[in-house]
Amino acid sequence: MDGNGNVAGRVSLDDIIGKLGRQRPVFHSEADFQHSFARALWELSPDVHSRLEVPQRTEGKAEYLDLLCIGPSTRTAIEFKYFTRGWTGTVGTPAEDYALKGHAAVDLARLHFVRDIARLERFCRRSDQNGLAVMLTNDSSLWTPPGAGRGRTRDQEFRIHQGQELAGTLLWAEGAYKANTCTLRGTYRLDWEPYSELDGPGGEFRYLAVSVSPPSDVADDVPSHV
Repeated sequence: MDGNGNVAGRVSLDDIIGKLGRQRPVFHSEADFQHSFARALWELSPDVHSRLEVPQRTEGKAEYLDLLCIGPSTRTAIEFKYFTRGWTGTVGTPAEDYALKGHAAVDLARLHFVRDIARLERFCRRSDQNGLAVMLTNDSSLWTPPGAGRGRTRDQEFRIHQGQELAGTLLWAEGAYKANTCTLRGTYRLDWEPYSELDGPGGEFRYLAVSVSPPSDVADDVPSHV
């Protein structure tokens, strides 16, 4: 896939994330992250329209997309994840107090991010629409490779650390829990990037972005939303 991609053919994701990092080094919630992203996109490219929680009709059922960005000629579907460990502090202009909660289920964070990629593969079934799965976190266990000699875990095939590659059919607990099996049509090599550096434990934030392209044989007139 083509690096971090772009949004609606107008703005690179790196430019949006860079602007966000300067304005909002931390967020109160995932919804706060989504809204702030849409605002930064509008400031960089006012001709791109953003729509939150857009229904997508796939495989006979409706699913909801976090953000649909509609440009003059192309569109981008975006799924967000904001997974945090505990952190408190006062930052920003104007200054705001933050008290982030710790989310203990790191294995489920990996599962849900991989599922986002699979969802975007379903959503991006038209030639003029790409997808982006974006995770922002201050939990270093997500980007750090497991140590040597570490035993096999149930989320082994869903690891998303730096340099990992995701492809094909991924089994949860070696296939013991089939509901979590996830199949990807693309191959994705993962590269974490710095986002912000704040004081105290848990003050380092990084983001991971995966770009999803439509299949090469997709029909131009296949609808991806209701």
